[in-house]
Amino acid sequence: MQLEFAQPSVPGNDATPAPFPNRASLHRTIYPLGAYAIQGVAALDGDLIALDSVRGYLLRVNPATDNTTILNSRQVDEFVDGCGLAIWGNRLWFARENDVYFCDLQDLKPQLFVTMPYPVNGIGVWQSTVYIASQKEGYISIFEFNPQRLITRFPMPGVGAENLAIRGEELWVCDRTEQTVYCLDRATGELQYSVLTPYESPTGLTFLPNSETGEDVLYISYAVEEPYIRDNPNNPEGQYELAYRDRTFIHPLYIQYNPTEKYALSNGFLVEMTYAEELLPLEEFHLQNVEWRIALPTETHRQKVLKVEPIGLPFVEEIQDGQRVAVFRFDSLHFHERHLFGWKALLEVRGIKYLLTPDDVDEIPPLSPEFRARYLVDNDELAMDTPIIRAAAKEAIGTETNLLRKILKIRNYVYDRLSYSLTPKIDTPDVVLERGVGSCGEYVGVLLALARLNGIACRTVGRYKCPPKANQHHVPLEPDYNHVWLEFYVPGYGWLPMESNPDDVIERGPYPTRFFMGLPWYHAEIGKGIPFETIHTTNEGVDISIGELAINHVRFTILEELLP
Repeated sequence: MQLEFAQPSVPGNDATPAPFPNRASLHRTIYPLGAYAIQGVAALDGDLIALDSVRGYLLRVNPATDNTTILNSRQVDEFVDGCGLAIWGNRLWFARENDVYFCDLQDLKPQLFVTMPYPVNGIGVWQSTVYIASQKEGYISIFEFNPQRLITRFPMPGVGAENLAIRGEELWVCDRTEQTVYCLDRATGELQYSVLTPYESPTGLTFLPNSETGEDVLYISYAVEEPYIRDNPNNPEGQYELAYRDRTFIHPLYIQYNPTEKYALSNGFLVEMTYAEELLPLEEFHLQNVEWRIALPTETHRQKVLKVEPIGLPFVEEIQDGQRVAVFRFDSLHFHERHLFGWKALLEVRGIKYLLTPDDVDEIPPLSPEFRARYLVDNDELAMDTPIIRAAAKEAIGTETNLLRKILKIRNYVYDRLSYSLTPKIDTPDVVLERGVGSCGEYVGVLLALARLNGIACRTVGRYKCPPKANQHHVPLEPDYNHVWLEFYVPGYGWLPMESNPDDVIERGPYPTRFFMGLPWYHAEIGKGIPFETIHTTNEGVDISIGELAINHVRFTILEELLP
């Protein structure tokens, strides 16, 4: 079964007419005029109400046209630094620092409802029940409006600032740090499922009913500061300078929930990816019978390969350990030759969150002998026999026996002891752990070593990320670096993703779990458990690396946003 909140047409430039005119408001990015940082959004009579915390504006926004009206033109000071917008009946609710306010929609004069012990980030209202989220407190507190009293409270599902919305028996939460939207049971706080948002820093959410289609569209607001190159003719050191500007907008979130296979997909994009090698050797050589192998994108729950075609030279496709590989063959290669060869793939990519819980893996079958021989051994210079790695593997899990809790404890242990930095080469895990600094590949090495020593089968996955610029369509985008992460295996279920270092964002934690059993839309999954690229020749005694022979060219082009 799949749960879908909207059926958008293919979005492109906002000026492009939609194929379904009566759904024009369901699938476009909304940029409210005059807004700097939207920190809450609600629905009212077919429009969106947005709270701009910088100006203190309550903005009424038409989702089809972006037409924007300031509702509180005489009360903006009372709403500056506000957040957590909610509307029920004729009352509007918001928070500012530790205080929660409500006001009549007619006069918009704030009245204090409650002062919390810590700053408030989100408000949700259902009839006479008020839900209040506080990151510092770590709970969602539930109050009765009249008489005012605390009913109960739930632990927050994430670690960041969270905003709230309520639909029927569902409590919806968006977490800014986790880049995640959670669907909870409103009565118990139990997690039903969660999905990743296509953009970073979600700050608010609401359901907007559509009278023509009968659908509830889930809208998410976002607010970030983005760097840009400013043209400043008054700068004595040069005309151009780096500056920052506020970027805030509202975009629908599309969800496909698959409870049978325990995962949920979110917004997807049609992406063209190109990988090509330019033969440009550094030294003289003459190679005979060269076989150049480059892994191809993989079919997964979140990634569909629609088409693959060669670049420059033809290739033969082979299957290597279940993975598709492009094989280029040369009878001979000489120093003076120049070639450009590779592949171009058309991909559908979506965000995914797998929804297994520790209870789901309490009783799982043992690893097969084949998996133990392949995924529990040191086959990639993992230093698994060194004292420092063996001691770390034991310390990382303590007495834990549950597979999911073990791998999460290993991840957190590594995050506690490493800081991210680009390094000139990949060192072995014992060196990296002692040094305390590592690249994404070095994080993966340490994670692999500790997991395998604790009986968890895992493998390396990569290789590139599309620059996460979901609103830039038909523009060639080039990643600055390659990237690797890993997958761990749950017997009886399958492989689950876990990022290497991107969740290591808070010194000593608590760490977000957005990319634990989850991947955003912009990852390109290529060559699971096999080398991404290799070269073989019949020349004896020749030791030459791909980096000495060629320069790679990687390009992504986002073509359009996908239907759910």
